[in-house]
Amino acid sequence: MFDLKPPDFAGNAEAYGALESQLRALLHGERDFIANCANTAALLWHSLPDLNWAGFYRLADGQLVLGPFQGKPACVRIQLGKGVCGTAAATRKTVLVPDVHKFPGHIACDVASKSEIVVPLVKNGRLLGVLDLDSPKLNRFDATDQAGLEKLAAVLVATLE
Repeated sequence: MFDLKPPDFAGNAEAYGALESQLRALLHGERDFIANCANTAALLWHSLPDLNWAGFYRLADGQLVLGPFQGKPACVRIQLGKGVCGTAAATRKTVLVPDVHKFPGHIACDVASKSEIVVPLVKNGRLLGVLDLDSPKLNRFDATDQAGLEKLAAVLVATLE
């Protein structure tokens, strides 16, 4: 049994460290992509403040396809290089967007979203998909969030086959 203990995000770096420990425990011994992404999305959804979407897109047939998530229904398919998710996937670099309305080609799955961060999931040089977090607040994500989420994504990727 897993006991969810959302950390206090007043001190972000420390909170991400606590979240990393929880994620390691949650994913321990499981190798399945869908199961681990589902539990990671749920952990992030219940732990991080000011989110309106937390989830994954997986790479399938050369495009991003909706995977496990928490939040409102979302776009099902995203072409590589399109929108924030497609850009992160194509460049294999985290994309942090303080104001999605200023991002060229932003794909609005939820009109309430105002900021977004997308972290690519790469294992042994192969793109598996992306972690996508949206917020209804402008400037919700910063460099501390980026560093913390990249560590969490690395924990997830290490468990995957």
